[in-house]
Amino acid sequence: MANLIARKMDPSAMNPTETLDPVDWSRVAELAHRMMDDAVEHVRTVRDRPVWRPMPEEVETAFHGAPPWSPMPLDEVYEIVRRTVLAYPMGNVHPRFWSWYMGAGNFTGALADFLAAVQGSNLGGGSHAAALVDQQVVGWLRDMIGLPPTASGTLVNGGSVANLVGLTVARNAMAGIDLREEGVGALERPLRFYASDQVHSCHRKAVETLGLGNRALRRIPTDAAFRIDLGALRTAVHEDREAGFQPACIIGTAGTVNTGSVDDLNALADFAAEEGMWFHVDGCIGALVSVAHDNAWRVKGIERADSVALDPHKWLHAPFEVGCVLVRDRKAHRQAFAVSPEYLKGTARGLASGEWLHEYGLQTSRGFGALKVWMALMEHGTAKFGRLIDQNIAQARHLADLIRDNVPLELMAEPELNIVCFRYAPAGLTEQELKALDTEIMIRLQETGVAALSDTVIGGQHCLRAAICNHRTRPEDLELLVAETLKLGSVLAGS
Repeated sequence: MANLIARKMDPSAMNPTETLDPVDWSRVAELAHRMMDDAVEHVRTVRDRPVWRPMPEEVETAFHGAPPWSPMPLDEVYEIVRRTVLAYPMGNVHPRFWSWYMGAGNFTGALADFLAAVQGSNLGGGSHAAALVDQQVVGWLRDMIGLPPTASGTLVNGGSVANLVGLTVARNAMAGIDLREEGVGALERPLRFYASDQVHSCHRKAVETLGLGNRALRRIPTDAAFRIDLGALRTAVHEDREAGFQPACIIGTAGTVNTGSVDDLNALADFAAEEGMWFHVDGCIGALVSVAHDNAWRVKGIERADSVALDPHKWLHAPFEVGCVLVRDRKAHRQAFAVSPEYLKGTARGLASGEWLHEYGLQTSRGFGALKVWMALMEHGTAKFGRLIDQNIAQARHLADLIRDNVPLELMAEPELNIVCFRYAPAGLTEQELKALDTEIMIRLQETGVAALSDTVIGGQHCLRAAICNHRTRPEDLELLVAETLKLGSVLAGS
């Protein structure tokens, strides 16, 4: 019997153990140093490259192949990445990228993402350093917008999920029943949420995901500055209550996606308290204006919210992706998500003695995204990010002035934060013709690599949209945008 056991355990009779670790660590280290040099050069020279450029057909085709069966040396893999991936970025790190609403990243954050991946920690919870960094970052964000130290929060992948988490807590807290056990079908009165007609589309997805349906989100008209009309809001809430609905949550917007307008947050907080409703703020664009010396007053009242969604990957310029939701009532936050199965029980000592962070959100597993926020804030300090926010807001005003000074450019709305809506509008064209003209200008600016803008519709009129959330942008970049827009517009309009 002993001989039989010995034969079974003889290593020579077993298949060799495999691993993903390299055979030659020195070669990997050499390649890693090369990657780092290339990365530094990529960011250092970003201004010298086009903002964006179309991919050749052969490059695009390469991404439609079958999965590889056999191995390839890592240096060859990296060469493919260098030629086909790094060479064709979205462009948001470029100083003339102003499409949609995106931060420009920072190199320290990229290094942090690498270190976080090497450490490999899972932020579901437990007693380890990454969990403490995560909690500290949430606490810093809470302090930056002025919520009390007792407030809770969790990091997520971005603003859409941050808003979903906040609205989930609002739904459960306002339901009047144990909604997690009984479900929305047990509600005596259907819940109603309220937001301006400028609210981000993620809120529609949120109320649908929460089982309330799109009609549960009542869009309230806005005033001339695209802020929620408080009188119309009051009327809607009272109408719904009379009709048998339960007004549950007011969603204030600190920076609308179309124009950057900020609702009167103090007035909304007052009204929510008066009506016994939850007050949620979508601050994914503007919450962090709270740390800007010259402009913090614009978001005054955000500190009174019951929950706030914000995005460090915007005005803190953390590399994608990282969002955050903060909740004033820690108990209500935890009650909305906590589950304690037998395989996730805490212990007085050891690895499981730390707080279970997954009890405050949807994800049991998530990456160590906090490190890139933590390292950048440690390196630069909150005050510098505040100055960068003030700088972008001042740049928006500079761009608006340039547009006013250069006919036939037309400013479509006075910028409140850092979003500028405008169009090239020569006389004599219909709205449809103007839309076609400005869309072509936008696309040619993109295709030539000069600048990346997006477009939208405000007040029923199509226009171009520059969202200046970029720490690399300079005044001359905005002046180039205006000059190239005028040039393209003149050529295309035949003037």
